[in-house]
Amino acid sequence: QVQLVESGGGLVQAGGSLRLSCAASGRTFRSYGMGWFRQAPGKEREFVAGVRRNGVTTYYTDSVKGRFTISRDNVRNTVYLQMNSLKPEDTAVYYCAATTSNSGSYYGNEYNYWGQGTQVTVSS
Repeated sequence: QVQLVESGGGLVQAGGSLRLSCAASGRTFRSYGMGWFRQAPGKEREFVAGVRRNGVTTYYTDSVKGRFTISRDNVRNTVYLQMNSLKPEDTAVYYCAATTSNSGSYYGNEYNYWGQGTQVTVSS
């Protein structure tokens, strides 16, 4: 089992940057594919970015390509989401999630563990 704790959210102006972190407990972090999801008020949760176990293969939803970068540190048991050129439509609660699959998971139901979320608010 793994526990996930996100941090790094906050309020930022449009065009600004934030870096989210997700710290994982346990010694099996490198056994999990990791992902970031977000949920805006009144909207369904959506996939944002994912990274496979080795940290080399990454994948993104189209709306964040070129602006967001996911990475992981398998020594520090942490996954990051660097968010640049933020837009008001990026405002949401961002969740970190872990999956036992290594195939590149875009769907929430493929993830086994979730963090509590961190709020990101982008003002115009």
